[in-house]
Amino acid sequence: QAVVDFERLSEHAAAFQGHDVGFCCLGTTRAKAGADGFVRVDRDYVAQAAELARAGGCKHFVLQSSRGANAQSRFLYLRVKGEVENLVQAVGFDRCTILRPAVLLCKRQESRPTEWIAQQFLGVVARVFPTAYSVPVETVARAMVACVLKPGEGKVKVLENGAIHELGKA
Repeated sequence: QAVVDFERLSEHAAAFQGHDVGFCCLGTTRAKAGADGFVRVDRDYVAQAAELARAGGCKHFVLQSSRGANAQSRFLYLRVKGEVENLVQAVGFDRCTILRPAVLLCKRQESRPTEWIAQQFLGVVARVFPTAYSVPVETVARAMVACVLKPGEGKVKVLENGAIHELGKA
């Protein structure tokens, strides 16, 4: 495990050397970091980490993005997620897997009252429509590992929420 300073990420290139697979779940919120900070973390840091990973020999990069990611979106969150997907694909990995989960169901240490209410509601909805609007983080993690262990076809694979649920059962 290596601790890096993302503001000086290029100084930590050695931490990205010698790995066949890279997993990226990096992200923040606009509320926590502001609009500029959100873009810096969710797009710029992720793209730079992908470039360092590729330069270090990484062949397969697995990126957690978001349902609805679209570089042309009017919504900052979805636009940034779409932009970073494009940037990561452009790095030139042998394989790139992008997961687009819906609302992540998880327990957080920090207080996010609105998210907590949404998670309670979506947890109930998930009992009736288990793959429609949400996904437990454990399922996403299992899907990320499974997509590496079960090589698919194609250079770039995008997994939407239903496919994440399916692969996460493995």
